[in-house]
Amino acid sequence: MSPAAPSSADFTARITEYQPLLWRVCRMYCPDANDRQDLYQEIVLQLWQAWPRYQPGAAKLSTWLYRVALNVAISDLRRRTRQPNISALEPDAPYAAPPPDDLGDDLAQLYRAIERLSEVEKAFVLLYLEERSYEEMADILGITQNNVRVKMHRVQEKLRTLFAHA
Repeated sequence: MSPAAPSSADFTARITEYQPLLWRVCRMYCPDANDRQDLYQEIVLQLWQAWPRYQPGAAKLSTWLYRVALNVAISDLRRRTRQPNISALEPDAPYAAPPPDDLGDDLAQLYRAIERLSEVEKAFVLLYLEERSYEEMADILGITQNNVRVKMHRVQEKLRTLFAHA
C-alpha cells in the first residue's frame, strides 16, 4: 500500500518552511526582481500541481523541491532567452516578498559571475552554497557522485577565472 498524498495544509506549511530555498533558486536564475517574483510564483504553482504525486518515502522533501524548482527555473531561463522581455503587472506573492536587491559589493560581484555560468553550472553553485553533500547533489541532479565532483571542480575553476578577470 502506497503512502497517502500529503494534504494542502502540509503543502502550505512546507512552502513556508522551504521558502528561503525557493527564493535562492529564483535569485540564482533571475537577476531582475520582477522576473524573480514571476519565477517564484511559477515554481509554487508547479509544486502545487505536483504535490499530490509527491511520495514522502520515495525522496527527501528538499530533494524533490530542488528538482522541481531547478527544472522550472531552467525552463524559465530558456524561455526568457528565446523571447524578448515583456513587462507584466507584478502579481502579489502568496507567501512572502522576495529578498532585497541591495547586496554588498562582494556578493554582487559573485552574482554577476554566477550570471555568466550556464544553467546547469548555476544549479551546482546553488547546491554548493546550500551546503548540500555530493550525495544529495547527485540525487537532485540525477547524476553520479563522481560526476558531481568533476563538474563541481570545473565550475569552481570557471568562477575563479571569472573573478580574476572582473
